Amino acid sequence: MTLAQHPWFLALRPKTLPAAAAPVLVGGAAAAGHDFALLPFMCALATSFLLQIGVNLANDYFDGLHGIDTPDRLGPQRVIQSGLVTPEQMRRVMLAVFAAIILLGIYLITVGGWPIGAIGLASVAAALAYSGGPYPLASNGLGDLFVFIFFGPVAVCGTQYVVAGVVTPTTMLSSLPVGFLITAILVVNNLRDIDTDRRACKRTLAVMVGPGRTRKQFTALLALAYAVVFGAVIGGNLPLPTMLIFLTAWPAVRRIREIYSQRGRALNILLADTAKLAFLFSLFLAMGLLWARI
Repeated sequence: MTLAQHPWFLALRPKTLPAAAAPVLVGGAAAAGHDFALLPFMCALATSFLLQIGVNLANDYFDGLHGIDTPDRLGPQRVIQSGLVTPEQMRRVMLAVFAAIILLGIYLITVGGWPIGAIGLASVAAALAYSGGPYPLASNGLGDLFVFIFFGPVAVCGTQYVVAGVVTPTTMLSSLPVGFLITAILVVNNLRDIDTDRRACKRTLAVMVGPGRTRKQFTALLALAYAVVFGAVIGGNLPLPTMLIFLTAWPAVRRIREIYSQRGRALNILLADTAKLAFLFSLFLAMGLLWARI
C-alpha cells in the first residue's frame, strides 16, 4: 500500500491543505509592517492546517453517519463509507485533532487575548457544525457563506491580529479575494456532488440554485477576487505590487472555461486546480504586500 492509498492519508485530503495556508500567508504578510511575532505566526499556520483537517474528518464522519456518502459518489474516496475506517476510529482521531487545535488556541489566546479566544471558539464550532449538529450548515445552503467568512476575513484578519496586534483596512480588503477563491473550491465540490447530494436530501446551495447558477457563482467569485484587488489598487487602498496576482489571471480564465465544459469526475481535477489557484493568488498577494514594505 502506498502512502496515497493509506486510509488516513485519504481521510486527511491533503490536496485541500494549501488552501488552508493561503489566508495565514496573506495575514502574516500584512503584519510584516508592524511588530511581527514569528511563533504566533507559525502557531496560526498550524492551527489553520488542523482546522482544515478537522473539517475534512468531521465531514467524512457525519456524512458517513447520515448516509450522505454512497457508492455512486463522484468525489475522492470516503473512508467511512468505503469501510476503510470505522466511525469510532474516525471520531477518536477527529477529537484528537480538535484537542490539538484547542491547545494551540490556548497559547494564541495568551498572545492575542479574548478576541482570539472568540475567533477560536467560533472556528471550532463552525467546523463541527459544517456537517454535524442539529442544523448542518452544509446541508442547509450555508456552507458557502461560512467558508467565505472563516477562510477569508476571519482567518486573514485574525492572523494579522495575533501576529502584530492590529487589524488594518488593507488587511480587511485583502481578506475578501482570499475568501472568494477558497469559497470557489467548495462551489466546484458542490457542483460535482449536486445529484448525489439531492438524492441524499443534502441541500447545499448548489442543490438549491441548480448547476447553471452554480457555474455562474463560480465565475463571479473568481472575477470578484481580481476586481477587488484591481479596484483597491486604483483607489489607493492596496499597494501597486499586489497587482502581482494578475500573474494567475490566465489560469483563472482556464478554470472558468472548465467549469462550463467539465462534468462528473472531471470536476475533481478542476477542484484541485482551483485550490492551486487560490494558493498561488494568495502567495502573490502576500508577496505584493511584503514588496510594498521593502
